[in-house]
Amino acid sequence: MKSEAAIPELCKAGLASSYCISVAVRISKMAGWKSFEFMLHKLSAKMLYLVFVLVVSLFEIQSLVEAKGVRQVTCGSAIKLFNTAYKVRLHSHDIKYGSGSGQQSVTGNELQEDVNSLWQVKGSPKLSCKRGEPISCGSKVQLEHLQSGRNLHSHLFSSPLSGHQEISAFGEGGVGDTGDVWEVVCDDSTWGRDDTVQFRHVDTDAYLGASGNTYGRPIHGQMEIVGLSRSDSTCYWKTQEGIFVHPTDKNSNSHKHPEHNEL
Repeated sequence: MKSEAAIPELCKAGLASSYCISVAVRISKMAGWKSFEFMLHKLSAKMLYLVFVLVVSLFEIQSLVEAKGVRQVTCGSAIKLFNTAYKVRLHSHDIKYGSGSGQQSVTGNELQEDVNSLWQVKGSPKLSCKRGEPISCGSKVQLEHLQSGRNLHSHLFSSPLSGHQEISAFGEGGVGDTGDVWEVVCDDSTWGRDDTVQFRHVDTDAYLGASGNTYGRPIHGQMEIVGLSRSDSTCYWKTQEGIFVHPTDKNSNSHKHPEHNEL
């Protein structure tokens, strides 16, 4: 088996994302394809994954040292989105709604450290974006939940607690449908990391917001995330922790690594 083809399989072990694949490619190039292929064949899956996570951690530590202050949200960045009204982070997990669409639920979580709150910024199916390219205000984007590979989604189902429009995570391996596309609504020319922004669902015109209602078991205390027909104070989001791709990372000759802050 060629080592290039094995990289996506390695990433499925627990970091199913294009960021994982890009780091694996970097490791393979540094070590040489033959050495990398030797690792794939000789190490157990568990040991190989542990080695990989260690190397990813070292890259991220180096990113902290080399941080150059990316001030825009860029294509390919993995971010946590913070609702400024209710102080929760946009979150998902492998728990499906018991009503409505029955798709994977999306909630608001108060915990800062939870990896299930990471979403990767991508272009839309009709207009992709280049890795490292700043996201312009008015852009159509998809937000892929890194742990599950499903996209932030909405449709004309009612949410379980408040009866607003349901928000779910949908698709497989980052591939869904037109219900995954959101317009970034902000005031400047580009989406700044310190800006408060809104997300308008392109198919239904609903705004991504929070209802203030919280769930019981099995996601006790997590908040209902909804689509609202009119924007209000609960529809504002700010980028918090994440892995931010430098604009120069889109150049294959660049030696900069993604900028990382505490996840």
